[in-house]
Amino acid sequence: MAAYLYRLGRLAFRRRKAVVLVWLAVLAAVGIGAAVAPSAPDTDASMPGIESQKAFDLMEQRFPGTSTDGASARIVFAAPDGQKVTAQAYKHAVERSVDTIADGSPQVSSAVGPFQANAVSKDSTTAYASITYKAASGNLTDATKRSLQNAAQDARDAGLTVDIGGTALASTPGGGATEGLGVPLAAVVLVITFGSLAAAGLPLLTAILGVGVSMAGIMALGSVFGLSSQTGTLATMLGLAVGIDYALFVVSRYREERAKGHHSQEAAALAAGTAGSAVVFAGLTVVIALTGLSVVGIPLLTKMGLAASGAVLIGVLIALTLVPALLGTWPNAVLARRVRRGRKARGDSDRNMGTRWARFVLRRPLPVLLLSVVGLGVLAVPVMDLQLGSTGAEAKSTATTERRAYDELAEGFGPGFNGPLTVVVDATAAGPGAHARSAVATIGKKITDTDGIVAVSAPVFNAAGTTATFSATPSTAPTDQATVDLIHTIRDERTDIEAHTGMSFFVTGTTALDIDMAGKVQSALLPYLAVVVGLAVVLLLIVFRSVLVPLKAAVGFLLSVLAALGSVVAAFQWGWGADLLGLESTGPIMSLMPIFMVGIVFGLAMDYQVFLVSRMREAYVHGERPAQAVVSGFRHSARVVVAAALIMMAVFSGFIGGGESMIKMIGFGLATAVLFDAFVVRMAFVPTVLALLGDKAWWLPRWLDQLLPKVDVEGESLARPIVGAPVREPAETAGV
Repeated sequence: MAAYLYRLGRLAFRRRKAVVLVWLAVLAAVGIGAAVAPSAPDTDASMPGIESQKAFDLMEQRFPGTSTDGASARIVFAAPDGQKVTAQAYKHAVERSVDTIADGSPQVSSAVGPFQANAVSKDSTTAYASITYKAASGNLTDATKRSLQNAAQDARDAGLTVDIGGTALASTPGGGATEGLGVPLAAVVLVITFGSLAAAGLPLLTAILGVGVSMAGIMALGSVFGLSSQTGTLATMLGLAVGIDYALFVVSRYREERAKGHHSQEAAALAAGTAGSAVVFAGLTVVIALTGLSVVGIPLLTKMGLAASGAVLIGVLIALTLVPALLGTWPNAVLARRVRRGRKARGDSDRNMGTRWARFVLRRPLPVLLLSVVGLGVLAVPVMDLQLGSTGAEAKSTATTERRAYDELAEGFGPGFNGPLTVVVDATAAGPGAHARSAVATIGKKITDTDGIVAVSAPVFNAAGTTATFSATPSTAPTDQATVDLIHTIRDERTDIEAHTGMSFFVTGTTALDIDMAGKVQSALLPYLAVVVGLAVVLLLIVFRSVLVPLKAAVGFLLSVLAALGSVVAAFQWGWGADLLGLESTGPIMSLMPIFMVGIVFGLAMDYQVFLVSRMREAYVHGERPAQAVVSGFRHSARVVVAAALIMMAVFSGFIGGGESMIKMIGFGLATAVLFDAFVVRMAFVPTVLALLGDKAWWLPRWLDQLLPKVDVEGESLARPIVGAPVREPAETAGV
């Protein structure tokens, strides 16, 4: 492989204008495709295989025309202290507001006031109106939203406190003041690392181009493959992060080869053959982790993983072709000023910081190993108390109308009011008529008598009389563990109820859906780990020609991801440091968070593993002793790996300042995981394990060595003459 990539890098260098034009043409083509393509569909939020989804599907089938995709709003009216919302003046104000909303937009499907639906609290201080729309929240017009807000303001002018919950006015997550700081911070890290504005700008330029191609491609193919706008979120984040890193490694190796005295074309070819080989295998590990998300069985997650995989592959191709081409355009500009003036760069010294750190670790491997393992183990302890769920309006800032509406409803109607359970009864076996209604009433009575249920609504039958739905309100909040236990209790007692009535029923609703999704993710986590880690271990066997090095990589990854997940639990579930993170409230961890962290962090961790350990393997293959090979690997790669990790942390940390708890959680979790993996696992755990193993670290049974394909990641073949390599170097191109 190294020889092939050497030729590819040399060709890209020599045909640099053509390569640049090809990539610009690709960007223009996918950009035009994105501009003329139909708009992306709404997010596919289905969760196949869980009870809640089966119930939703049954409702859509038996109640045609009542799609659950339409937006909804719940307007909460609260009377001033000591007064009641049923007072004549307030009652008229509420009714006027509901009528205004009903007549204010053709997108309104229904508008039911509190006095029609008996939606007034027992103490008459709080009431709510229910509004449903024909369109999804993302498709509501500005006029429709203004009508809703104006009606609420009219009631406020009458002296009521009015807040709006539901999805009608829900905004897209994001919007933190620090989210845009990732790229500037990455630029600062690159400038400090390289000492050259051109060397810092090149990885940023190529990464942005790669993200542009990826996102335009996703938009162009959105209607064909059902890729929603949310599908590209992960692709953007990872495409930018790995795009910078992969270009960073190639540019760094190019500078190293130039420092050795190689001509610019030869240096670019060698960088593509050596660092490029590591880029290919690092990219493959990321792709394995992302495509493995399909194991979970959630369509949206599968599409996000595949789209992000495409972005990573584009980043690999750019690093192997466009980066050498741009190095050919400005061969000297990316070099440090000291090198351009003919002096040796400080970073090329045999006693740089990487060398000193490696020798420090190798002098005391066992204490460092124990300290790193114990430290990460302690941080991982909170994982034992991990509670998965989904945060809603209760996690929003109290400055938002959705959060205030949530709190007012909980105070007026009880904490369980915000998370009612929906029971769907399939009465097909009984047929329409009195028997079906009697059976549904019996099921309702059984659920009413269940401890933890405070109210059950009257059943609503479909036109055929074969299906009924009713709501059951728990006494506890949606995120309370008692609510989880209540749902399991109802389902556990279902067999007896169904045997008595001859009817089957399902329990669904937002709360039940969150619980089912958490269970689905938990059950899929171990199979996902097995698939991803297993395939990556095989890939690393091929790369490093060793049995123990891939196993060590897997163990190190598990330590870092568990420690990061433990930190997330401590902060977002237990509330440690909540004020520093700007958290309004704590609660369960987002259901998809463990899968996200395992998939994304595994891919990024293997990046550092491949880039750092491949240099150690390269030194070992060329005759250095195991300990010296570790030092050589750190001398050449530690600074670049640290820079890459700092860039990743800068990109992810920017999301901690986001306004949404979910965005904060993702940013904090990923930034923490990169911190632990790059600075504890790769810088302490890895060298100490390799030092203690010695030659055994690179042991591979002969039969397995013969079975595995030879890929030459270390560039051993580049030490021999390359067929087709130019005998005489061309004149050096002037740098900028």
